[in-house]
Amino acid sequence: MSEEHYPQQLIAMLEAIWGEGFLSPGGAEEVERVIGSHNIAGFSVLDIGCGAGGVDAALVEAHGAGFVTGIDVEDPVIEHARELVARRGLSDRIDLVKVAPGALPFPPSTFDVVFSKDSIVHIPDKHVLMHDVYRVLKPGGWFLASDWLIGTENISPQMSDYIASEGLDFGMATPQRYLDAMKAAGFQNCETVSRNGWYREQARFELSRLKGEVGREAAKIVGQAFVEKNVGIWERMIPVLDSGEHCPTHLSAQKPD
Repeated sequence: MSEEHYPQQLIAMLEAIWGEGFLSPGGAEEVERVIGSHNIAGFSVLDIGCGAGGVDAALVEAHGAGFVTGIDVEDPVIEHARELVARRGLSDRIDLVKVAPGALPFPPSTFDVVFSKDSIVHIPDKHVLMHDVYRVLKPGGWFLASDWLIGTENISPQMSDYIASEGLDFGMATPQRYLDAMKAAGFQNCETVSRNGWYREQARFELSRLKGEVGREAAKIVGQAFVEKNVGIWERMIPVLDSGEHCPTHLSAQKPD
């Protein structure tokens, strides 16, 4: 992302929907579901696309990560995340770094876990991404992520309309493209798990909140026009969730020992 797609107004809107520090669905509970049965206590974690800081706080507070390095490419989210981390007294266990788009700026075998929550959708070349993730992981380390995927390579006009309404630089891939990228990079135990069924219902709940009290309260901060714009986004998103074209997915893979 070469320009700021997440200004403070949008951060405030998304936090009103998804909770403090979160810019994507499910909040801390979805972080827990992505981690699943993995024990990350004491581990060094890289969070790609740290956003507003909620993910990094959850990795430390709820899952005992030893140290989290969160990276993002935009000033507003990094500044917001740093404020959240400082308020929670976590600055000694979380480092938040603004990076330039491109290769991960870390030496080989630096992290026990590479984590990401709904951020790598902004990185179009999944093969390059997976090779870079593999490089910075220690042997035996895990890639654990959620991302917004597409069900098929050829998207419908309805899906194109939804993506355009978001106004974000989505580089969505199919589950198969992700599996191919993970395996080509050298990962083993590669897995994708669809979360479409969960989010179909969740998105309807979010839309009802946007049209109700949450939207009214958010309008006091971001303005009614901005709330109505987001209502329109959700109304375009639900049909492509129902069709399966929009397919939130959990991803996991392990670097061999």
